[in-house]
Amino acid sequence: MPEIIKPMDIEKRSFEIITELLGERKLDPENELVIKRVIHTSADFDYADNLVFSEHAVRKGIEALKAGCDIVTDTQMARAGINKTVVEKLGGAVHCYMSDPDVAAEAKARGVTRAVVSMEHAARSEKRTIFAIGNAPTALMRLRELIDGGQVAPALVIGVPVGFVNVVESKEEIIACDVPYIVARGRKGGSNVAAAIVNALLYQISR
Repeated sequence: MPEIIKPMDIEKRSFEIITELLGERKLDPENELVIKRVIHTSADFDYADNLVFSEHAVRKGIEALKAGCDIVTDTQMARAGINKTVVEKLGGAVHCYMSDPDVAAEAKARGVTRAVVSMEHAARSEKRTIFAIGNAPTALMRLRELIDGGQVAPALVIGVPVGFVNVVESKEEIIACDVPYIVARGRKGGSNVAAAIVNALLYQISR
């Protein structure tokens, strides 16, 4: 039978295995913990190449979290996966507007996705915000329009939607934007990846 290992020891050993399997591959020290946590979450080593970072995106994200910024996600799954206890201790909150009845009603009336309306709703907040998008490329596309229009200035955009339709293009839109970003180029990503990136930033504050 496999040896029973304590939860903390499992995580520690997992990160040791990730480091071993990366071999001589050298990661940028500032981004290393984020990349390794995403690999830990997904068991997918492609993220060592797919994750791209604007200059000092990790540092800027950590500074924003320390200052009590909010986080907006595009799925309840991503919201559920983020360590809200740490966020709240820092003075922030984690929001997902996708299930709000007014968002659903407006999206239906306008013939757009709830993700589009959610981004517009979030842009009206006066608090600095990190956007963690793991599912909806339309959220990233609308966010780009809001940024270009001067309606929102994100502290950080985590752009990791997964899928096939407009996914690659929406990520490139954010990379072309003048905002801090962490983006998973290509089709891979997901709500779990978005949450893992946020948690990787939070763990660098709380540990």
